[in-house]
Amino acid sequence: MKSLLQVQTIIGRLGLVAEADHLTDLYFEHDPLPPDLLVRETDLLIEARAQLLAYFSGARTTFTLPLAPAGTAFQRRVWQALCTIPYGETVSYKEVAQRIGNEKAARAVGRANNRNPLPIIIPCHWVIGASGALVGYGGGLEIKEKLLALEMGYLKEKTG
Repeated sequence: MKSLLQVQTIIGRLGLVAEADHLTDLYFEHDPLPPDLLVRETDLLIEARAQLLAYFSGARTTFTLPLAPAGTAFQRRVWQALCTIPYGETVSYKEVAQRIGNEKAARAVGRANNRNPLPIIIPCHWVIGASGALVGYGGGLEIKEKLLALEMGYLKEKTG
């Protein structure tokens, strides 16, 4: 049985979902929630909420949560590569494809990015178009822009 905990953030309400001892999904406010979720706090969801709120306050730049995103082997490779991008940096889809050893897979990387069930925690918002333009984000480009601006602002504060 999957459990749901909703969290109010500066980008709207987010739904954190866990099954057993792993986080499986993060839903944006506009996303439809599956009907079979049990709304309740679990130790994992409480910790995930704390880490997410610390991220939004600038006190956390990485997440240390047990994750179990459902996806193909290729999608999981892409998502693992996203987790290696340093906080606040952006890379192109082609760069992610190169990181996973398949430089011609930029479009497939884009599709995997789009299917990321744990946005923010698996930082797909750090992937941008080759031209540097913000393109495609499940939460919407406005949220992607807010996340990147938030991170850049915190980086500027820390580096002076």
